[in-house]
Amino acid sequence: MLEPRQVPENQAQTITLAAIAGAHGVTGEVRLKLFGEGLPSLKQHKSFNEGALTLAKLRDDGKGGAIARFAEVTSRTDAEKLRGTVLAVPREALPPLAEGEYYHADLIGLPAVSDTGEALGRVIAVENFGASDIIEIERPAEEGKKPQRFMVPMLPEAVLSWDATGMVISADFAED
Repeated sequence: MLEPRQVPENQAQTITLAAIAGAHGVTGEVRLKLFGEGLPSLKQHKSFNEGALTLAKLRDDGKGGAIARFAEVTSRTDAEKLRGTVLAVPREALPPLAEGEYYHADLIGLPAVSDTGEALGRVIAVENFGASDIIEIERPAEEGKKPQRFMVPMLPEAVLSWDATGMVISADFAED
């Protein structure tokens, strides 16, 4: 069984659907922060983290998250130990993507170049603050300095193309 907070070893082949935010009540239920498509996509799976957690019950919390009970968690103490644990499933357990769709995990780590050919750095995060996804790119560190970061909206005019080998960013969106 995985220890609390541990993610599956084969991280590149898993997709994170939620994270445990904390305990809920005294019987071992947990509060979940949902990612991606939220509750409907989470309900499609019964086992997480390579079988370490088995979903026994799941309900909407009315606040954009969920309340879950796992077969392996029987007390509040056990639930509290899981705070920060991500719930991941194998990539192959998810439906195929339509044209233009992506999983955040597919973008993280991609090298980014501008449409003028300038190497910009690597994608280190994908955020969503409500309007659309925003990718965060970290430039390589210059000698004696920390690496610089900048953000680009995941919109067609900013991200011109991407595939499994890299991402092309419009030079208009590449910060110096």
